[in-house]
Formats: sequence, C-alpha cells, structure tokens
Amino acid sequence: MRLIRVASRVALLCAALLSAAVSFAAAGGGDPANSAADRDFAQAVAKADKAALGKMLDADFLWIDVNGKTLNRAQVLAAVPKPLIASEGGMPARYDYGQVATFQVSSGKMHALRVWVKRPAGWRALVYQEVRSLDAPPTVTPAAGKECLNPCKNVQYTPKTDAERAVITAYMALETSAMAKDASGFDAHTGEEFAAASSNSDKLLDKPTRMAELRRSNMAGLAPTPLSSAKLFEFGDTVIMSSRHTPDRGKPLQITRVWVKRDGKWVETLSYQTSIQNGSAA
Repeated sequence: MRLIRVASRVALLCAALLSAAVSFAAAGGGDPANSAADRDFAQAVAKADKAALGKMLDADFLWIDVNGKTLNRAQVLAAVPKPLIASEGGMPARYDYGQVATFQVSSGKMHALRVWVKRPAGWRALVYQEVRSLDAPPTVTPAAGKECLNPCKNVQYTPKTDAERAVITAYMALETSAMAKDASGFDAHTGEEFAAASSNSDKLLDKPTRMAELRRSNMAGLAPTPLSSAKLFEFGDTVIMSSRHTPDRGKPLQITRVWVKRDGKWVETLSYQTSIQNGSAA
C-alpha cells in the first residue's frame, strides 16, 4: 500500500510539472527571441514588408491561406498575402519546444498558426496557416471510410529516420483511436496543450473538449482522413508534419501537426486543418 501511495504521489508530481511547463511556455517562457521574431513577422506581414520578411522566412517556408492555397517562400516574397486576422488583440497562445516554437491567434471563427524553427542563423518561420471554423456544427464529417485502411493501418509515406518512423507509428495509433472514438487512446497520444482547428469544425478544440466529443461518439468535424503526401521536419525531440489528405467526401485538406517526444513517446500537440477549396476529394 505504501508503494502504491508513493507511486501515486510521483504520478501527480509529474503531471503537475508538465502542467507547469506548458503554462510557463504559454505565459511567455522559453527563448524570448522567438517571441520577438513572431511580433516582427506579424508587423512585416501587416505592412507587406518584403525586405523584412525575407530575413525571417525559412527556405522551406509555407503560407497556407484560409482557402487552402499553399504558397512557398518565393511566392510570398513576390506578393505578400493579406492575413486572415488583420489586427491581433492580446497575446498569442505560445508553446516553446526548444528548437521549435508555435504561436496561435484567434478572432471569433478565424484562427492562425505560426510555426518557428531554430536554424544556425536564428529563428525562422516555417509555417503560417489559416483556418476559418464553420458557423454551425457540421452535418457531414469527411473521413477515411468505414475501414480506415489509410491512415489507421498504412500511410503513403516512407519514414527516413528513426524519429520519423516513431512519429508515423504514433500518428497511425492516434488516428486509430479517433476512428474507434477511444478517448483514452486519444489521451495517450496527445499532449495536454493539444489544440485542433479545422475548416470542417465549428469550434477550436482543446484536449478536454475533443475527448468529451469522442466519448459522445461525436467526431465534431475531425476524423481520420487518408494521407496523400507528407513532409516531416525533425528538430531534436520535435517533429513538424506537413501533409495533404484526400477524404471520402468533401474537399482535400492541408494539415500541419506538431509532435513532441515526452517520456520516450511521441505525442501530438496541435493539428491545423484547412480545406483546399479549389480541389475535390472524388
């Protein structure tokens, strides 16, 4: 009994430490340089300052607008797009993962994600992505079909490193849990700070909300969708996954996920899913 009580106290302490670490990151802890870079990015985009942006954008930078159109670095610098959220009020939700930092801003139904990576020359913006939530709860959820072969049992991607292999394995397990509406399985494969925004959902989902929806057998607009292509960016114990998906109905999706290695296993901390309006799934 004594050992059980000690183990329980240790588990509670670990949970408290993780919660404190997440809160610290959200409140502005970690490397202040990425916060400064993110503020400069927002200002440069608002002013369409190509010279300033040229110093901030990674060579692999992607701008994914609210309609799912993807622009690369050269295209953005040729003609800076107007951001979905023109004026940002308040502090972004920020999470610092060492060599990776994420910033999320929302205004009503509009959401924007910025992913920063630490290169030898300093912090560089890797992904900017926009999502507009639905005005009402979804009536149809694009998915992988009844059997969910892809992505539950296999995916159209060959891992290049051990970390990529582990992330893909975790990704498939997470999607299998979602397909089965298994809240405990979803819990095991996501971080406490998990957030999801999707063009197919009417709300920004945090972890407790997503788990509650799964317990009610409600996908809330988010379901496993077949992976068509992917590119993974590895930064130590953090991997950014950029992928395109073709569901059984509706529009294709462009998705950005962040995976973090904790206690020897990979967990997903966010998923931003934007419908590609000029494409169709069938």
